[in-house]
Amino acid sequence: MGLGLQEKAMQLVFLLAACASIIAVILICVFMFGNGVPAIGKIGVVEFLTGTVWKPLNDTYGILPMIIGSIYVTAGAIVIGVPIGILCATYMAKFCPPKLYKVMKPAVDLLAGIPSIVYGFFGLVVIVPLMQDLFGGTGKGILTASIMLGIMILPTIISVSESSIRAVPESYYEGSLALGATHERSIFFTILPAAKSGIMAAVILGVGRAIGETLAVSMIIGNQAIIPESILSGARTMTTNIVLEMGYASGMHREALIATAVVLFIFILIINLLFSIINNRREKQ
Repeated sequence: MGLGLQEKAMQLVFLLAACASIIAVILICVFMFGNGVPAIGKIGVVEFLTGTVWKPLNDTYGILPMIIGSIYVTAGAIVIGVPIGILCATYMAKFCPPKLYKVMKPAVDLLAGIPSIVYGFFGLVVIVPLMQDLFGGTGKGILTASIMLGIMILPTIISVSESSIRAVPESYYEGSLALGATHERSIFFTILPAAKSGIMAAVILGVGRAIGETLAVSMIIGNQAIIPESILSGARTMTTNIVLEMGYASGMHREALIATAVVLFIFILIINLLFSIINNRREKQ
């Protein structure tokens, strides 16, 4: 009898925890859409999304440069971070000697715990001067931010991908060896395809981290609210636009920044939806 009461009590606790999470998401959505959508209506959907000028003092709010900057930086981080992260996870799961693994695993976990401001200072002190030596100019721009974000998303991609690879039954690997495949072919053509769902989840989490990163990016991207001409040009992402101006914004300016957050929120939802669709199609094939 007592055990039944304990089970019911724990079920209630879990239910309340789940409801609290759902309520938190709903409240965030209500706040953002309740304040941001009216602002988009006042400015004009087309003017807001396709406008190339952001001048709050003139009541001109166009976020196209920030949208393009966010896309460029996120795409660059994916190109840099995803292949390195997946290959590193594969090495740690199937190739790494036990003694080296004892060093690499804590190092990867440590990367995940480093604050964004530290990454920003690293980028400012190390990557920016390197870009200056290689390409000239200020060294701050899309490429610099992409490299920094590529490093920042590595812990997430490595940890989740490694867990997914280790979760694949050993019989898959043994069966591949029995058919005559080498160790490397068994890993890359049997184990990795079997773990693709978990690896895709790792990529989605990494992309979410890249899109939402603010502080480190704001220190090294140049923060220019213009459409970038190349990957070496300075730019501004939607997140950096919000964090740089929200502290002193008021009135329509503040509402426009909240509207920018709404666009960012929808942007993340679309990316997650696309990844889910691609993943589902691959599983059905």
